[in-house]
Amino acid sequence: MDELIENLKEIGLNSYEAKVYLALLKKYPATGYEVSKLADIPQSRSYDTLKALEAEHIVTASNTKPVTYTPIKPKELTKRYKRKITSTLDYLEKKLPNVKDNYTEPIMSVSGQNAIHKKIIEIINNASKEIFIEIWSQDFKYFEPHLFDAYNRGLDIKIVGYDNFKCNFGTVFQHTGGREIEHSLGGRFIYLASDNTEGCFGKLSSSKNNDFNIIWTKNEDIVFLIKEFIVHDMYLIDIAEKFPEQLKYFYGAGMKKLKDKVLGGSGFYKVH
Repeated sequence: MDELIENLKEIGLNSYEAKVYLALLKKYPATGYEVSKLADIPQSRSYDTLKALEAEHIVTASNTKPVTYTPIKPKELTKRYKRKITSTLDYLEKKLPNVKDNYTEPIMSVSGQNAIHKKIIEIINNASKEIFIEIWSQDFKYFEPHLFDAYNRGLDIKIVGYDNFKCNFGTVFQHTGGREIEHSLGGRFIYLASDNTEGCFGKLSSSKNNDFNIIWTKNEDIVFLIKEFIVHDMYLIDIAEKFPEQLKYFYGAGMKKLKDKVLGGSGFYKVH
């Protein structure tokens, strides 16, 4: 009974109104005195509450003396509040975006390994169409079951995998030089884009203890950039696999000429 009262309060009734309505469902029609006994509330509050419920058309009063009260059917009550809640939500959905015309989805930082894992799993579970992810094999194991569930839900899963990556579902692009890149960047990174609407990028491991941090957002412009980064890595990986000798001829071993052209003398990120 307490749980019923709490749930009736969730839709807008107060404690006395919930108790009175439940009392009337047990016995109706009933007088105010009978209701106070059934609901175990003071008689004065019983009459006040019945008047309030009558005004809300949740109970009806007779024209007899003494006056008796009858509740509306539970199905009618739930149907009425369902319409009311739906109408309210539709209004808010329509009007709230107009409060600020230039609303931009925030870009938020998530720190700590547990919090980061939780957020990444949440992004994967929220996805409904596609997931693009770039990740090291050591970190993939934490998210593999959730990605596999997404794959079984019919999502398109595309993965760039570092460091002897193994995966039996989706489309996987094997990125070489994982250890060197990890050493160069000071840790292992993740890039994740879901449905073009949600994504994250950042560090899942580090040479510095507890230096775990990702950026999470539903800003579609940032998600677009994350996905573009992953997609271009996929292009390059596939081209490198199909034309290794030609690339070596034009750009040298490890595409050194191209890296020098793009990055100049900078050693940072040159290993990628």
